[in-house]
Amino acid sequence: MYGKKYSKFLTIILILIIIAIIGLLGYLTYSYYKKNADNSDASSFVDEFPDTVATEDTTGGVTPSENQDLQQADVDESSGKNGKFYKGFEVIGTIEIPKINLKYPVLKELSTTSLDTAVVGIYPKNPVLNSVGNVVIAGHNYRNGQFFSNNKKLSKEDTIYITDLDNNRIAYKIYDMFETTAEDTKSYNRDTDGKREITLSTCTDDSSRRLVILAREE
Repeated sequence: MYGKKYSKFLTIILILIIIAIIGLLGYLTYSYYKKNADNSDASSFVDEFPDTVATEDTTGGVTPSENQDLQQADVDESSGKNGKFYKGFEVIGTIEIPKINLKYPVLKELSTTSLDTAVVGIYPKNPVLNSVGNVVIAGHNYRNGQFFSNNKKLSKEDTIYITDLDNNRIAYKIYDMFETTAEDTKSYNRDTDGKREITLSTCTDDSSRRLVILAREE
């Protein structure tokens, strides 16, 4: 009788193990599919971005006053220049890093949801990509290839491309990389000597520190 109870107990344990394995495999499959789908969506957006950015005067000969009214109406309707959005978030440009096969929109809004969607320009308060000075772009490190997970594979002299809403594509060369604390933001407001610069910020793999990358226009 004891043997039958023991056998039944082992059967239950085995069933639970099988269910757990199936659940884990399902989760891993879903995560892999979602990561690749998200990366594909982002890459397609970046590839199509230059063609969708308005690069010509469309005022149609209206007076300055009328044009100002039209521009204000456009801003009110789209909540952003040219009305560029990605999954509901306002886009201020794109970032490409060929070495790690990274292509993402850069979002304006800083929130938990936006950081789960793409990368975000966080400094200055209303960042304008490719402007003189330093712009900070933050992204998650999920250790799975998404967002800034592979930034640790970069090195000095690697190139980062930033495209803005005026369809200017600027190449930036990495000149410094370091780890620091989450509270250390002194590199954000650095003197760029009249140059365009960007800073990439993400967590280290153990999330205890920040990996910071500094790059300057070529």
